[in-house]
Order: sequence, then C-alpha cells, then structure tokens
Amino acid sequence: MKDLFSPYTIKGLELKNRVVMPPMCQYSVDKKDGVATDWHYIHYVSRAVGGAGFIMIEMTDVEPDGRISDFDLGLWSDEQIPALKRIVDACHSYGAKVGIQIAHAGRKAEDAEVPVAPSAIAFDENSKQPRALTTEEVKGLVEKFRAAVVRAVKAGFDTIEIHGAHGYLIHQFHSPLTNKREDRYGKDLTLFGREIIQAAKGEMLEDMPLLMRISAKEYVEGGYGIKESIAFAKEYQKAGVDMFDISSGGEGPIAAWGRPGTHAAYQVPLAKEIKEALDIPVMAVGRLEDPILANAVIGNEEADLVAVGRGMLRNPYWSLEAASKLKKETAIPTQYTTGF
Repeated sequence: MKDLFSPYTIKGLELKNRVVMPPMCQYSVDKKDGVATDWHYIHYVSRAVGGAGFIMIEMTDVEPDGRISDFDLGLWSDEQIPALKRIVDACHSYGAKVGIQIAHAGRKAEDAEVPVAPSAIAFDENSKQPRALTTEEVKGLVEKFRAAVVRAVKAGFDTIEIHGAHGYLIHQFHSPLTNKREDRYGKDLTLFGREIIQAAKGEMLEDMPLLMRISAKEYVEGGYGIKESIAFAKEYQKAGVDMFDISSGGEGPIAAWGRPGTHAAYQVPLAKEIKEALDIPVMAVGRLEDPILANAVIGNEEADLVAVGRGMLRNPYWSLEAASKLKKETAIPTQYTTGF
C-alpha cells in the first residue's frame, strides 16, 4: 500500500518518503551575488532534520538578469558552487535528497534594466517593457542553462528541475500568449524548452532523473488549458523529462481572469490528468498541507510525490508532525524523540 511515508525510487533517486519541500524563493542573497547565505543553509537543512524526504532548492538563475530580483540565487559562476554544496552535504547527512530548480525569469525579471523575452510583450502595465531575444541569444541561453546544470552536478545535487512554469522564460516560449516570434523558436513553441532539456540531460549523470515544473493551466483570457499542456508536456517527455512537477498560472495578472487556488488540492486533478495521459510520474503541489489530504493523494495514486510549501514555511518539522498524525513510521532525530 502506497502512502506518504512509503519510499519512492525514480532512476537513481531513492527517497525515504514522498514528502517534498518545493522550491520557494527566499529573496535572501544579501550581497546580490547569487551566492547562498547562512539563511539558505538553515532554511533547507532544518527541513532535512524535520524529516522531508526530498528538498528542492528554490529558483536558481542562469544569468544575473534572469533573476526575479537581485536577491535571488544564481548558478552562472563557479563561485556559487561551494555554498550550495555545503547545503546539499548537510541535507544528505540527515537523510534527505536534494534537487535544484534551474530557471530564467524572462520578462518577469524585476531588477533587470531591460528584461528579455521571446517577444516584446510586458507582463502588465506596471512591469518593464522587455526586448525580444535574437535567435542567437536564445541559443546562448540554452548554453547558459547547460552550464548551470554542470555546476549543479558539481555541487552534488541528486536531481535537477527545469522551471517551465509560472510565466518565466520557458513558459513564455511555449505559451502562444507570449511567443509571437517568426523564427524557428516561434514556429515550434516547445523548441527552446526541448533544447534546454536535451542540454541538461547531456550533462547529468546517467541515473539522475530530470524533473520539469510546468503550469498545466493558464488563468488569463485566451490562455491554454490541460489539453494544450498535455500536448506540450508530451514533447518535453520525448526530449528527456522523467517527472513533471504540476503547478498552474503565473502567465499574467491573476485579477484579469479569476483567482485560482481557493481550495485545498486545487491542482491535483491537473497532476492526475498528466500522469495518466503521459504514463509518467508526477509531483502534486498546492494547498496540500493537511497530512490526511496529502496522504490520500498518494494512496489514491493521483500523484507520486506531494510537495508541501506553506506548511513547511510555517513548520520545518511538518514531516515529523505528519507522520505522527498519520501514525506512520519515520526516523525521528534522537534528540527529538521525547517530543513524539
């Protein structure tokens, strides 16, 4: 019987349970150099101590102007590797496996002097006007993703997640709303994402799974839905994605088309549809902090992993508390056993 605390293996990634700490930006790089700080160390390692089986480091960017803000993490320089390796090694010592989300914010790069995008379309009237990337610049960005993956492997990460959701650059390329190009990256909306996936796979160890986060549904008028996301996900699967992390939205101002995510597990049906349509493992995320609900998502085989964001922001020991509530066996640090 599968449950939240049963082990899970995909390729060479062996997880002690199915609880995931999802990537959540901390905006805490004080020196604006992209280097992880003591805050990041404590933030992630405490969740490893707290029993999470899989920790995903927040959106980490492939170039300085690819950050949402100048306070975000980066992997465009070898100088950024040691601080991340320190986090990975410590998390490993407490039994957690660690991935990292590699990304570029595109037109949503708030601190870039001039953001870049597939097409010169601003996010909203309050956002900076981006410029359209040239074809050569797009190719150059694929190489920057490749270089970031090389650094992630050197840092000892167990897996890589490519960020293709929430209106960031890869999402901007595969959405007809934001990609009006006339070159090959406009005629084939998944080409940019596929080239990044193939570049990443070429640098990863053979037994490392590649994850990709996608927005399975857009929440603006004229945006794509589950039928379209299944189609583009199939292309990404063919390119080498081993598991999809299913989210939604982020492509435009929420107020423009109703507010999503008003109820628990609102994205789980999207994850289930993609899992069944592609016969591929998926991670569910979004208002799943109730342990009984999270456990049901696994038990009902709607998803293979469950990511708990807000719950873990409130409580680093969410996993231990969940195991206690569900009466499941889990490794409790010796120092904390009297608390359980």
